[in-house]
Amino acid sequence: MAHLTFGAGIWAFGRIVDRYATDGYGPERSTAGMLELAAQVDGLEYLDINHPFAEEDLAPKTVASMLDGLGLKARAVTPHLYTRRFARGAFTNPDPAVRRAAKDRVHAAVEAAAELGAGYVKFWPGQDGFDMPGQADYPRLWELTVEAIRELAAAHPETRFAIEYKPKEPRVQITLKNAATTLLAIGEAGVDNLGIVLDFGHSLMAGEAPAEALQLVHRHGRLESAELNDNWRGWDDDLPVASVHLFETVEFLLALRRIGWDRPVLLDQFPFREDPVEALSHSIRTIRRLDAACERIDLAALGEAQERQDAVAAQRILWSAI
Repeated sequence: MAHLTFGAGIWAFGRIVDRYATDGYGPERSTAGMLELAAQVDGLEYLDINHPFAEEDLAPKTVASMLDGLGLKARAVTPHLYTRRFARGAFTNPDPAVRRAAKDRVHAAVEAAAELGAGYVKFWPGQDGFDMPGQADYPRLWELTVEAIRELAAAHPETRFAIEYKPKEPRVQITLKNAATTLLAIGEAGVDNLGIVLDFGHSLMAGEAPAEALQLVHRHGRLESAELNDNWRGWDDDLPVASVHLFETVEFLLALRRIGWDRPVLLDQFPFREDPVEALSHSIRTIRRLDAACERIDLAALGEAQERQDAVAAQRILWSAI
């Protein structure tokens, strides 16, 4: 694999709120404050930046200047499609005016991404789904989702878009919940500039083997970005890399090597109770250690063990490298 480069979601450096600590974990920070913290993370070069920015009147040109001054780059822009206004859905909201507002947010994010030089605009429609049986007209939700992503991607053929799937939260059931479902939606949308963000933690939540999902998405030519973190599978804990799933992380890194991944690996972490600079620095150090372990793996022997489906032999090979 090419030399690893790293990015992160800017939200890791902001105030994090849950439904109990509604006053937030840590202080509220401005865009400038978040960027300054990000610049302190050793090895961090790229950011996924939410739009609108923390200060809604902040111009993209100003943010671009801030990034440049700190030696950082924008990897992605993620429009806020999951805030209170979109509680009943963004692309699937019952109110056509709210659906239009969601699309307008994406159009504005495209403009910001161009100004920032970002690689793609991310769709994370976390409010598009349902909560209880009988609540939703499933075909209608699907049609609205596919129509929206088709319309937006077609309107900006020069822009790359990527969907980050997730099985739940904030919606109890999210429409684009796993790799296969998202590939089906992209196939129906029928546009070339639309891919997938493969988030390791979301894949765990979806009951997938993240390395398998990554290679499936790559096989279909739709892998736009790869994100690392960890969780206990039941919730999107966004913990530091390999804090729970060591071997799954190694397998994910091996998969990235196998497909020749040469773009940044992004960290999607929420350090609720940890110092964000140290938490993300720790993840980068961990990835580098595990990447060095991947160098020591006897790939020929591992391939032979996999051909025989010899699980114990494969585990022995991985352990010897670690």
